[in-house]
Amino acid sequence: MIQPQTAPEVSGDTRTAPLLLVADPESALVQGLANALEREGIEVMGVADGAQALLQAGALQPDVVLVSASLPIIGAVEFIRAVRLSRAVPVLLGVGDNHAEQAVQALSAGATACVARPYRVPELLPLVQAAFSGESGMRRTLVVGNVELDVNAYQVKVSGRTVHLPLREFELLHYLMRNAHRTVTREQIMRHVWNSTDTTSTNTIAVHVKRLRARLGDTDDQLIQTVRGVGYRLVDKTV
Repeated sequence: MIQPQTAPEVSGDTRTAPLLLVADPESALVQGLANALEREGIEVMGVADGAQALLQAGALQPDVVLVSASLPIIGAVEFIRAVRLSRAVPVLLGVGDNHAEQAVQALSAGATACVARPYRVPELLPLVQAAFSGESGMRRTLVVGNVELDVNAYQVKVSGRTVHLPLREFELLHYLMRNAHRTVTREQIMRHVWNSTDTTSTNTIAVHVKRLRARLGDTDDQLIQTVRGVGYRLVDKTV
């Protein structure tokens, strides 16, 4: 991982590997992410607060910036507003269960998308690679039947009506829609949505699925179907 005090001057025109700037106060979390991403050929610089992040964002011109919703000194929303005054670099906001309000504010300020924190390499890797290659790696909208999910705007609509979801339910719906018409196991859901391998917490999934169905108006369980003994499947109930 590149350290702020020894960071070389690099240019987006000559850089041979993507550079991700991570602003997060938890150094162990950043180091773990750096170790995993650097094995994939991505350079990572870690800083602990928003002031350092602003400095390094200008000095290094990273391909992607990842900021924690709980960023100290200069908060995540203020950082995003400042960056947006001069650069169009993709800015990802790392959010947890209690950061729904910050997510809305950050997206309004110009954040590109929200990602789960603790961070997941399979989620971050394609976003960083796509930004480096100049491609649009983030599909903005997923549509299954009458359900529309806008990843970047953190918005869900059912038959054109906006439905407000807590962050974890939004992530659950996002995962199910990405795998529409396929059965996903409870273990897969725990791993991709909760970033956990604890297979004893399947009741947590059932509770969130029940709440999600209620918010989406899935009264007959035909949108999110239970596959007994396995997991769940989201289908187009309008067909």
